[in-house]
Amino acid sequence: MTTKEADSRVYNRKIKPRQSSDNSSSAGNHDKVVEEDARQWERCTEKIKIKVMEQVQDQLNEILDRVLTESVQSLSYTQSTVNGKTKNISSSRSQRMDDGKVFMARASLLDELFEISHIRTIYHMFIAVLIIFFLSTLAVDYIDQGRLVLEFDLLFYAFGKLGTVTVAWAIMFSYTLSVPYYTLLFWGSLYHKVPSKMGLSLGMGLILYLIQTCILGVFPIYVVVHHQLPPASRFIVILEQIRFLMKTYSFLRETAPVIMKNAPKEGENHRFPTFSSYLYFLFCPTLIYRESYPRNRHIRWNYVGITLGMILGCLFYGYFILVRLCMPVFRTQTNVPFSKRTMVLAIFHSILPGIMLLLLCFFAFLHCWLNLFGELLRFADRMFYKDWWNSTSFANYYRTWNIVVHDWLYYYGYRDFLWLSNRKFRTAAMLSVFIVSAVVHEYALAMGFGFFYPVMFLLFAVFGVAFNFTMTDKRQSPVCNIIMWVCLFIGQGVQVCLYCQEWYAQIYCPRTGNSFWELVMPRSWSCSYQR
Repeated sequence: MTTKEADSRVYNRKIKPRQSSDNSSSAGNHDKVVEEDARQWERCTEKIKIKVMEQVQDQLNEILDRVLTESVQSLSYTQSTVNGKTKNISSSRSQRMDDGKVFMARASLLDELFEISHIRTIYHMFIAVLIIFFLSTLAVDYIDQGRLVLEFDLLFYAFGKLGTVTVAWAIMFSYTLSVPYYTLLFWGSLYHKVPSKMGLSLGMGLILYLIQTCILGVFPIYVVVHHQLPPASRFIVILEQIRFLMKTYSFLRETAPVIMKNAPKEGENHRFPTFSSYLYFLFCPTLIYRESYPRNRHIRWNYVGITLGMILGCLFYGYFILVRLCMPVFRTQTNVPFSKRTMVLAIFHSILPGIMLLLLCFFAFLHCWLNLFGELLRFADRMFYKDWWNSTSFANYYRTWNIVVHDWLYYYGYRDFLWLSNRKFRTAAMLSVFIVSAVVHEYALAMGFGFFYPVMFLLFAVFGVAFNFTMTDKRQSPVCNIIMWVCLFIGQGVQVCLYCQEWYAQIYCPRTGNSFWELVMPRSWSCSYQR
């Protein structure tokens, strides 16, 4: 083979083949061509390497999660030897109960995304919008009042009567910390000694239920209604009520089956959950009880300071959205007769503040607030949400928007319903979870705003269920992601519009009686007022 033929074959293997019109080109040009092709080949292999490493990392993460889950499940099977044969003493029920959530050390998704300069720029854009809100408020105050001053009357009003809120929280926390824990200890110490285990369990359960209804059921409602707390203070009391109820249920649900199936041997003491683990659980950012969680080695105090600053920034962000985008529109309404045109215009005007409030609540609570407590308690599992913004179906959106609440509903609602029905009626299990979630959301909003207007319930339980079954995970087109965002935009606009109208209707057209229809009928449907 000649040198010319070998060079020809080399050229045929290049990424971009070149055919020279001059067969007598110089050796220097030939070297430059080879070097350029080599650089192109190096860049191509580097891109392939990055893609392969990303795929390998994703597969390794999936394998690791599966192995950890299987290893935890395998620990739930206890065996004993009877007459020389090995017998599995855990029933199908105990196997089902031990198959639960696996906690592992992982960072929040936004913390990882903020390491990318492009994503961090979007965060900076939201900060710039906050600065614009601040400057516009200063300008309006200067034009209207002739002075540069920021008045936060709305914030002081919304968080009023904090002393009453603190006392109510202390009472609920003291009950949650002591009564369920020591009730479990008392019941567990007698469970394997008394002949009527069912009677003991029913009796103790009934007593605990009655006390729980009084302290965590009626008492928070009484505080909110009797003391006429302002909106933010109402939400603090009601959301803490719901959180304590969910934490208490998880603690009893996870520990009682273990006590029932593990009878102590003669001379051995009962093994109960430690008080310190229960106390830690009441503050850590999860609703699933475990005796221990993965922990970080130290607290990053700079992270705590930055996160606390972001929470305060979100608080003022929400204030500016209400003051600049909502209040000027709905407060200045006069005797405008109801029409489809006015309603449609009001809804579309509310879309921008609505979606901003949605993103703000997500970032302030699910990212900042939960990460703040996670960092202070060295709680290592920070997967409080997933990439819900990339969802192409509402089923995936509901699963990834709030992992903390979703896990509680999934393990104690959906899966327990399937276990009770012998893994039948999956659709009924899903519907029951949706209804429970919708009722709790509507209860929180009704108690927080001080009036009943089931907008959230209808959007959640009716349209949410319909979208959940129509827009399934099988749809992966980007168009589906656009449709999901359009629905979120319209839904938030509807909520902000209707709740703001009802808020001012309750102020300018107060109730004239206490009948049932007066309490449940929205005032905005029949109210016409002038300022």
